Amino acid sequence: MDFGFCLSPSSHVKMDDVDLTTFNHLKETNPDINTCIACGSCTATCTAGHFTEMSFRRLLLMLQRGKEDEAKKMIQRCMLCGKCTLVCSRGINIRKILLDITR
Repeated sequence: MDFGFCLSPSSHVKMDDVDLTTFNHLKETNPDINTCIACGSCTATCTAGHFTEMSFRRLLLMLQRGKEDEAKKMIQRCMLCGKCTLVCSRGINIRKILLDITR
């Protein structure tokens, strides 16, 4: 019987196999990352986010899952305008974090 849909492949991530050196280094140099509550204010005000898939929340999640290459590709879409830093309810300097990731 055809229901018009199919099962998607699993997006399961084996955390034992993930290389978290970049994310751990980022947490050491920018301890503010630990205070992020993923409220979405940064993503909602992002100028690039309206035209691309730039999202700081998604970027942090990619780094936590060891997807460093994908995260760096996403950062290339950022305009570094700083709106995200201005609206962050936790006062996180998101722009500095983005620049630190690319180094």
